Amino acid sequence: MTHQHTLGGSFQLEGKGLHTGKYIHLRALPAEEGHGIRICRTDLPDKPVLPALVKYATQSDRCTTLREGDFSVCTIEHMMAALAMMGVDNCLIELDGPEAPILDGSAKPYVDKIREVGLVEQEAEAKLFVVPRKIEVCDEESGARLTLLPDDTFAVDVLISYDSPILSHQFASYEWGDDFAEEIAPARTFVFVREVQALVANNLIKGGDLDNALVIYDRELPQTELDKLSDELGVDHSDASKLGYISHRPLAYPNEPARHKLLDVLGDLALAGCRIRGRVIATKPGHTINRRLCRKLLEVIEGEEKRAPSYDPEAKPLLDTRAIMQILPHRYPMLLVDRIIEINGGTAVGLKNYSVGEPYFEGHFPQEPIVPGVLLVESIAQIAGILVLHMVDEPGPHSTYLARIESARFRQKVTPGDTVIYRVEALSPGRHGFARVRGVGYIGDQIVCEAEVVAKVVPNQEGEK
Repeated sequence: MTHQHTLGGSFQLEGKGLHTGKYIHLRALPAEEGHGIRICRTDLPDKPVLPALVKYATQSDRCTTLREGDFSVCTIEHMMAALAMMGVDNCLIELDGPEAPILDGSAKPYVDKIREVGLVEQEAEAKLFVVPRKIEVCDEESGARLTLLPDDTFAVDVLISYDSPILSHQFASYEWGDDFAEEIAPARTFVFVREVQALVANNLIKGGDLDNALVIYDRELPQTELDKLSDELGVDHSDASKLGYISHRPLAYPNEPARHKLLDVLGDLALAGCRIRGRVIATKPGHTINRRLCRKLLEVIEGEEKRAPSYDPEAKPLLDTRAIMQILPHRYPMLLVDRIIEINGGTAVGLKNYSVGEPYFEGHFPQEPIVPGVLLVESIAQIAGILVLHMVDEPGPHSTYLARIESARFRQKVTPGDTVIYRVEALSPGRHGFARVRGVGYIGDQIVCEAEVVAKVVPNQEGEK
């Protein structure tokens, strides 16, 4: 799906919070394009809203927690995985408590509700990041390692390893196109009895029970000690001599714990705020190292967005000047694009060579020729026109007109002999009249100008070129 999507309607879920034990109501609502996933705490004064992005993630080993000031919300990983993998780009989540309800310990309840209300395609292009090179994080002490590699699809491979006779090594994998709803979403969270003892002692997992988690009993305890722990958790006593999985429901899959760890990876990577094309190889993943990979990924994304487009002067351009003049009505001296190097989805790359013979240098300025800033913006606008016309899917020829300059910045002078490479990205599509784009101009690796402009897309009258 290349376009953004939101929910086809609102839905509600309710249940206990795993860590607080509070009964929490969740409401998911459709949102406009570009909104992203945001979470609103309706129980707090002024109902604050926080974007579900890794920049707000805090240190938490047992779940994914977002925090800013007095706002905090935890245990959102199952919800985030469901939204991301079902294709929901824009959604507002309302919660009347500090965490998402644990429900059955999986992402299935969210997936069922998303399927029930359906999706609505929106006009804006979805943000996709194509992994350009190996990105890796590791923890030498635990042996955890997450590697993100370039690939022609999105995929996750997970290996978990525990010192346990019940759960030692397990493997799970997912590749885009696999049935997430049936193969990954139902995998439940799990915990070892030896971990439960410490969590209960620290007044945590107040909402944990045998309906929302797999409990792994792998080290024999005295019967009295196991009975006491069962009483504290409010579950039936079990035979202390029998090791194995304890749950009200049998395993959904032989490798359900590994599938759940994969689910957590998907939920934590969703905090990058974009779709990803690349392969994750995760050895002994956990929320802490998952967030580290997501943050490192975000650093790469931000670096790539600032990097100048690559240009090979000997390569044949996508559009030369003659082809450009078949699309744009501009002619000398107002045709300010020499080549279009590429058009990829909602992004176009073009260039302009500023020669000493340009007519405006005679008066701007005689002793120090400088390209007027307004003409740099005009180059962005013309490339935007080519991009928008490329994106229009309505029949018949169209023209584009500059409707508004929303912001412009000029960082250094452009003088005779300079070649400026422009990257222009559509922020909203060229449908129904208007399109907003952002353009950045580079000389070498240096940004010389940037601007956001709005173009009006108009169908040509019959007989008009």
